[in-house]
Amino acid sequence: MALFYRTLFFIIGLFIMTFGICLTIKAELGVGAWDALNVALTQGVGLTIGTWVIIDGAVLILVNALLIKKRPEILSLFTIILIGSLVDFWILIVFKSWEATGFIIQLATLVLGLFIIAVGAAIYLQAKFPSSPFDSFMMAIQKRFGVNLMTAKTIGEIIALIPALFLKGPIGFGTIIITFLIGPFIQLCFPYFEKLLNKLIASSYVEKY
Repeated sequence: MALFYRTLFFIIGLFIMTFGICLTIKAELGVGAWDALNVALTQGVGLTIGTWVIIDGAVLILVNALLIKKRPEILSLFTIILIGSLVDFWILIVFKSWEATGFIIQLATLVLGLFIIAVGAAIYLQAKFPSSPFDSFMMAIQKRFGVNLMTAKTIGEIIALIPALFLKGPIGFGTIIITFLIGPFIQLCFPYFEKLLNKLIASSYVEKY
């Protein structure tokens, strides 16, 4: 049952997280640094946003291995392929004809998307399956430099922001909000879902015996 709950958290978390990512993109007030980079690459080079998510993720797998001085986490490719596919699913199918009109709706969409990303990330990370290379990058920074989760996430976002700026990605005040709040939001949500998963696993053992 433990594996069942972990798998459930993994799948549900990724669905929620990618939904939030697409909300921030549709808000058009500036997106997270990695998403700004992927959108810029889509607009400048071609391919879908989800495809660039997969390509960037593959590169980060190698970077993460160098940071923590271990072999590349090849299984993370499965996670990033799933994330990229879900991003394209939300953007190209679910939100294809929907636009956030008016500043108030755009702002609400952005804030909601930010919170949903944090909730989704906090849920799927509980599974302890190979995480996305983007989140592994956060973990690698945390481990390599001895900083907390919030600081590590912020550092990772800033690193991605540099090429996104150079490529003229969709960067706005929303980008600043996401860059500096996504880390604290994840850190806020993480303990709650950690306790929830442990409680579900513990209760399944009690029922079994």
